[in-house]
Amino acid sequence: MNRTSTIAEMVSGWLRSREGEMLAFLTELARMESPSSHRPSQHHILEWLEGHFRELGCYTIRNPGRTTGGYLYARYPARRLHAPVQLLLGHCDTVWPLDTLREMPIGMQGETLVGPGIYDMKAGITQVIFSLRCLRDLKAPIAVVPLVLVNSDEEIGSRESTPAIRRLSRLASRAYVMEPPLGPEGRLKTQRKGLARFTLTVYGRAAHAGLDPDKGVNAIVEMAGLVQQLYALNDFQSGTTVNVGLIEGGVSPNTVAPVSRVVVDVRAPTVVEARAVETAIRSLRPSAPALRLEIEGGFGRPPMEATPRNQRLWLSAREIGGQLGLELQQAAAGGGSDANTASQFTATLDGLGTPGDGAHALHEHIRIPDLAVRTALLTMLLLLEPQNHHAP
Repeated sequence: MNRTSTIAEMVSGWLRSREGEMLAFLTELARMESPSSHRPSQHHILEWLEGHFRELGCYTIRNPGRTTGGYLYARYPARRLHAPVQLLLGHCDTVWPLDTLREMPIGMQGETLVGPGIYDMKAGITQVIFSLRCLRDLKAPIAVVPLVLVNSDEEIGSRESTPAIRRLSRLASRAYVMEPPLGPEGRLKTQRKGLARFTLTVYGRAAHAGLDPDKGVNAIVEMAGLVQQLYALNDFQSGTTVNVGLIEGGVSPNTVAPVSRVVVDVRAPTVVEARAVETAIRSLRPSAPALRLEIEGGFGRPPMEATPRNQRLWLSAREIGGQLGLELQQAAAGGGSDANTASQFTATLDGLGTPGDGAHALHEHIRIPDLAVRTALLTMLLLLEPQNHHAP
């Protein structure tokens, strides 16, 4: 038996023996309801987590945020300042409003633990805490210092925390993102589409629909044509999607509409596709001089592509999974996460949370038997030697 297999057995045994503690920790974490829009609840949960990171011997900084609940940074161990580093990313915000627990209580149902935010992604945060506890108690040799960032605005685009994620990703040898994996088999995410939001506003000219209809310029009619042009940008074969999700316009039924507005969701699998679809949208023009078109927005999260460095990290994870009895698979996700940002600067692997189902849905849950083994996977990944994060 080689040394790596011995460490894997020790890690797995330590974590299996603490499954009850992990479930209790996760349950307490999920009881702290933490919608993205409620800053006091975010401050409370981040303060609670900071206490646990400090108990581990971490150096911590808590940024209170300006428009959000901010983020928590932790470095373990506290004093190894010049060693190579690796980044763990997670978020404590959920899509669920306060008092969701009244209608969606936390509880065990067979081999699952159900409740708001458990799958997306408080199980992932629980894994980080217990992975670091395992490394501490086993006195495992960590060549690459873990840096942890837990933000409170991921579900609303991570706009305030993204600068910190960029800074840390530039420094890191690699990044692990604790979002839930895909599907019941728990596929790791090695690709994610880039996400953009565009707002298009057409300005026409108002007039009385009965007395002077010929003096008006109808913005809604113009927007109807633009919507068809937007829809034509869909390329389902390549994976680029353009969805007009919101539309509004006009001021009253008897007025020629002076204004119309649409909000468009755009997703693209590669940087090349993202640039192409954004160029096409910004190239749209009104059909007459009396009309004016404004286009705002852009890609907030670039695509996470299957770069060579990301694939090298994935192959390491697959090999470690084999040592733990896991037959890991990789997959592409249509949604975005903070992995999209980290992947621009360093080798990144996403979906390292616990398998389950029901993200943003009433049946949200994790599979209890997978909690310890996925934490073991994370722990073994933290023990890898540093990678050259500058390589493509």
